Amino acid sequence: MNELQVTAEQREPLTPETESLQPSLLSETSLGSRETKDQSDCTEQARAQEIQALKDRRDQLLSEAERLHTQLRPYEAALESDEPIDPDQKRDIRNKYSDLKRVFDSRQYEAHLLDQKISRREELINCDSLMAGYVEAMTIWKADEQALNEKRQSLSIRLEQIQQQATDDMAKARQAETDAATAYAQAVAWGDTEGEKNANTDAVKAAKNLATATEHNRRQQLIITALEQELITVDRFITEAQEEHSAIERKALLLAHTVLEEKWNQAAQALLDVGGKLWASYRLIDRDQIALMNLVLPEQGENFHDWKSRDLAERSYKYTAHDVLMM
Repeated sequence: MNELQVTAEQREPLTPETESLQPSLLSETSLGSRETKDQSDCTEQARAQEIQALKDRRDQLLSEAERLHTQLRPYEAALESDEPIDPDQKRDIRNKYSDLKRVFDSRQYEAHLLDQKISRREELINCDSLMAGYVEAMTIWKADEQALNEKRQSLSIRLEQIQQQATDDMAKARQAETDAATAYAQAVAWGDTEGEKNANTDAVKAAKNLATATEHNRRQQLIITALEQELITVDRFITEAQEEHSAIERKALLLAHTVLEEKWNQAAQALLDVGGKLWASYRLIDRDQIALMNLVLPEQGENFHDWKSRDLAERSYKYTAHDVLMM
């Protein structure tokens, strides 16, 4: 205990610089948190503005396409008409139609590409809520499938029981009739009059029981058919639940793929920033850069592009010696 006290006493007191550093660190942490939130808000705002700009451009292209389509109709009608047209005039109409159609198709295609870009960016902005919806839907369909499987198992057990009971009842009734007939034949063979009467009574009773069992079996077969049909229906519902689950899972996987592509690109940009500083440091200390000359970093998503060493070289000129020292 005394050693602990001595150790505590031997500790150096906080210097004024150290004391002043603590609130400074706290304030820097708080400031960093606010800056991160502000950056996030700015990023979302920039994405929203980008989406709106893309939508405006798409609407403009579609409007132009509609105007071009209106201009195309008279030429289409003229080319489809059965009325005789001068060959030169027809060729002129066809040329004008082709020119307009080419521009029309181009506007339609550009609008389609913009639609894809808009959908991708909206998915990235709403990825959390979209994924939560997908997960919830998959959970519901999986629970439905489990409940249906339990119902199917119950139906299968009941069907098996009824089938077995129907088989056993018919076999028992037929055996009883066979036994009565055998007993009757034996009584006749041995001249047993009393036994013959009893066997005849048993045979009549067995025949009635067989008729009753046959009617009961007929009704059981109706129940069996109904249960089999119900199993077919349940199987169809199970298949539907599995297909719905798979379809939603695929949507969720596609969304995850898009988000991971974006994360890859963001990580690549961060790596390129570090690489640019590293390249700048080589230049500043007069050393040749060799290891990064073969860099090939593929961009994911809607752009088919690779980041290479020249991108690092270009970035390196943005950094001064002070920037490199800040690491």
